[in-house]
Amino acid sequence: MNTTFKVLMGVAAGTAAGLIAGILFAPDKGSETRKKIGQKMKGLADEVKEKFRKAEDRAGDMKAGLSDALTKAHN
Repeated sequence: MNTTFKVLMGVAAGTAAGLIAGILFAPDKGSETRKKIGQKMKGLADEVKEKFRKAEDRAGDMKAGLSDALTKAHN
């Protein structure tokens, strides 16, 4: 795994842990707390999926650019 990926995963894990801890210590009923945790986790999952989608797009662009450069260099 590359360093950027590890950093992103660390940030995501830290954010999730902080959100959950904050919600668990909030003075709400259990059902409200569970609902909030579910909403926060869904939001975090959506955010991570979007970041991975963008990373895949960038990797595809880089691959295409490299392929074009190699083709031009070979000719």
